[in-house]
Amino acid sequence: MSPEEALELVQNLVFAQNSKYLDNLQTAVLRGAIENQTYEQIAETYCFSSAHAKAVGANLWQFLSEVFGTKVNKKNFQVVLQRRMGECDTRSKGASREFPNPQSPRPNPQCPELPGGQVPLDSNFYVERPPIEKRSYAAILEPGALIRIHAPGQMGKTSLMARILHQARQQGYSTVTLSFQLAGREVFSNLDRFLQWFCASVGKSLGLPNQLADYWDDMLGGNYSSTDYFEKSLLAQIDSPVVLGLDDVDVVFQYPEIASDFFGMLRAWYEKAKYGNSFSDVWKKLRLVVVHSTEVDIPLNINQSPFNVGLSIELPEFTSQQVQDLARRHGLDWDARQVKQLMSLVAGYPYLVRKGLYHIWYQDVTLEELLPKSATKGRVYGEHLRQQLSNLQQYPELFSAFAQVANSQTPLELDRVQALKLRSMGLVHLRGNQVTPSCDLYRQYFSASSSFDRNLV
Repeated sequence: MSPEEALELVQNLVFAQNSKYLDNLQTAVLRGAIENQTYEQIAETYCFSSAHAKAVGANLWQFLSEVFGTKVNKKNFQVVLQRRMGECDTRSKGASREFPNPQSPRPNPQCPELPGGQVPLDSNFYVERPPIEKRSYAAILEPGALIRIHAPGQMGKTSLMARILHQARQQGYSTVTLSFQLAGREVFSNLDRFLQWFCASVGKSLGLPNQLADYWDDMLGGNYSSTDYFEKSLLAQIDSPVVLGLDDVDVVFQYPEIASDFFGMLRAWYEKAKYGNSFSDVWKKLRLVVVHSTEVDIPLNINQSPFNVGLSIELPEFTSQQVQDLARRHGLDWDARQVKQLMSLVAGYPYLVRKGLYHIWYQDVTLEELLPKSATKGRVYGEHLRQQLSNLQQYPELFSAFAQVANSQTPLELDRVQALKLRSMGLVHLRGNQVTPSCDLYRQYFSASSSFDRNLV
């Protein structure tokens, strides 16, 4: 198992039980342990003290012990991971023997992955949504390309980005994936600090030495210095095109003063590839993939925004045919009626569909136990619903607005900002100014009649 596969498996297991991932420090310690580094080496690699690395590690192993249901420590956790994968393979083989009816053969599925996070590139459970993938793969080959992927949380944005970058690597391109979730709060203290972090992170991912000090000019400012660094250092040292995947750019939206300058710079880079001057060829090598969940509500000049150029991809929910196909990949020989039953609860929301199919495959529940009036009381969606509740409770006005939507039998018109925020959380469908719950699962859980049940889930 490669380090990336091990990290992904752990993150999926953690998310399935807690609806959240390991944080940056925990991931750093885990990655270092996978690479057989000492705590001192981990601390040096990720720039924090060895004492802090040990403290984070101690809490991490205790937490993972609870996740795996067995004692986990720095020395044995890879063995525990291998054992978990072995159990999965055994279960998969057993499942293929449970349905002997030759007139309705049940597919022999891979062991379903825990839903949540990026779907692995070699997964049998990634669902294409034509013509999105084909258009994206073609677009990334265009000089100076810009692709924007927009959808609510847990709709498959990062999984699509990973496949676009994979297609680029197949063409011999260099690729960088940068999640703004990795940026600590201090990175956003001012524009120069943020842009220096951005440039240094991209350069490190490309395996290039940090020469930022040679190009940074306080008099000219951060945008100019960053552009100069990319043009004359990073892009100049790479012979192939470079695809830069920017994930979780919603984080930057929280800092409007930084966001307006940063996104204006990205738009300027996109335009530079089209100028037809002596520097255009350098900028044609750069291709951008920008991923975000929330609507862009920061003030940007229409001629300085990267959100109105390039290829725009808005991921839709799964269709009934796609859900039926995904059910078969899970070894479930469902007909249209059964697909309709699941979708009556969770619509075509990819994460909720996959989570239901995963637990049905493992025989944790039956389809009937997931149907209306039962789902909010079960353990399949309970953790997810509690997390959504917790997110809403941080914003009392937003919580109140969604409670109105959940209790209404007809579409409601909400404040535009509230409607967009609820949509980014995947809680509502927005058609014009009309808002409805995105699925019956959310309507059940957040309606007044289920307020008592929320305390039990």
